Amino acid sequence: MPIRPTQGPLDKARTEQNIAYIRQMLAELRGVAASENADMLCYLIEMAYIEAGDVLEGRRPLNMAKNTH
Repeated sequence: MPIRPTQGPLDKARTEQNIAYIRQMLAELRGVAASENADMLCYLIEMAYIEAGDVLEGRRPLNMAKNTH
């Protein structure tokens, strides 16, 4: 599941760890937003959470600008 074709193994692992960390923080933020009944924030955070998961699983590119050719 290549995130960026030009990345070496260490860069790829670091990127995956960073995206996984972002996803974890989004899950926590979603809980905070839900406890405040902030529906729009919950929705936007959920979309970002899903996107991070898709990137980790290789279903979405990390950088959309590089793939618009």
